[in-house]
Amino acid sequence: MKLYIVSFGCQMNKLDTSLVEAEFTKSGFELTEDQTEADVILMNTCSVREHAEQRVLSRLGYAKHLKRSGRKVVVGVIGCMAQRLGNSLLEREEVDVVCGPGQIPELKKMVIEKLEGSKGGVINVSPQIRKSPSVKNSAMLDEFELENSPNLTEHKNKAFVRVMRGCNNFCSYCIVPFVRGPEVSRSPDKILNQIRRLAESGVKQVTLLGQTVNSYRHTENGNEYRLHNLLEKTAEIDGIEWISFVTNYPYMDYTTPLFKAVAEIDKVCPYLHLPAQSGSEKVLKAMNRKYTPQDYIRLIDEAREHVPEIAVAGDFIVGFPGESEEDFRETEKLVERIRYKNIFAFKYSPRPGTSTEKRLEDNVPDKIKRERNIKLLALQESISSEDNKKFEGRKMRVFVEGRSSKGHLNNADNEKSPQLIGRTAGDYIVVFNGQEELTGKFADIIIEKTSALTLFGKVSDGQE
Repeated sequence: MKLYIVSFGCQMNKLDTSLVEAEFTKSGFELTEDQTEADVILMNTCSVREHAEQRVLSRLGYAKHLKRSGRKVVVGVIGCMAQRLGNSLLEREEVDVVCGPGQIPELKKMVIEKLEGSKGGVINVSPQIRKSPSVKNSAMLDEFELENSPNLTEHKNKAFVRVMRGCNNFCSYCIVPFVRGPEVSRSPDKILNQIRRLAESGVKQVTLLGQTVNSYRHTENGNEYRLHNLLEKTAEIDGIEWISFVTNYPYMDYTTPLFKAVAEIDKVCPYLHLPAQSGSEKVLKAMNRKYTPQDYIRLIDEAREHVPEIAVAGDFIVGFPGESEEDFRETEKLVERIRYKNIFAFKYSPRPGTSTEKRLEDNVPDKIKRERNIKLLALQESISSEDNKKFEGRKMRVFVEGRSSKGHLNNADNEKSPQLIGRTAGDYIVVFNGQEELTGKFADIIIEKTSALTLFGKVSDGQE
């Protein structure tokens, strides 16, 4: 049996996809990148932006074509879109299985039922998504994560570990609380046990994942654990060399302990992904983001006081309802003030069921959204181009992820030393020529030139 699975959206979805891959391959399924030869097609979906859902619907159209051409294939939709749309997805003739993110431990059983010829569609989603999961459901999810580690499907010796699920922030534009449920922090013992197993299998770098990872809070035997405690405990595990954590929310009441941990624990990467979403106080209030631009700036300034060279990445939404030219200019000023390593900028799109979609008219023309998006990314590109020059001539340690995806650079002339790609502790992308045996290892690279998105270098003497 062959399985084709495609993932849309955030790192959390990518983690879910890799866990599903591990579960199915343990049962004898073979992964394929060709839908036309698959017996099972799974789409792990995202509902955060309309564009992501449209891409899924387009893929489903192709699956319908395969079925109508006589191909016998089980098609499943899993993840956030499955939770949001539920039974309406089963009304599509090509969809056989619908499974929410909280039910993925039961996905394999659902698929096998369909492969064995059960009639009708199969659905398993949370009936009350804002209700905290039962003890049984949480235990099932924890066991699923543990049993499907090590998770080495994307990059050798690098893994993601979920430390919490769900979100309680209710940003007015965001669908996540309604498809991922309330915040639930996993037991530190279960998290650390999973990381130990990963380390024993060769994993050297772990990324702790949460929708808002810095809201991690777990009480056990009268002791409260926060993210900085989890970083301290993870750093004690032999074999783990780098630890990072994403994604954060700009909480003003939990800063110093976390930034001190980044500064004082050698294994913790000096990287902070902290979405701002807007530089306008008016827009942030309409978004129900519980901070001002001045709060956000103070937070970044504090992070840099503790870790002067910390790399900061940010997210922004342009064209939010009511965003004026002056509001957008405030966002540009924030980007200029923070001088991010990189940003992710998105055009606002209304998401059904969110308070913004119910209350506010989507009144910024798409042309203006597009222009602002391009302008903001161009501003960041100029900042990155300038700031990255400081790395020229430096020796930087990178974790080597493998061959560059740009095949034309890996020609026969470079067969013994193809172009590889790696990342620094601050998440800067580095490309260089080196032996492929470096994949999954650390290497020292001398940076020779830079661009806005990439550092280019050569392997330091003695490592080729």
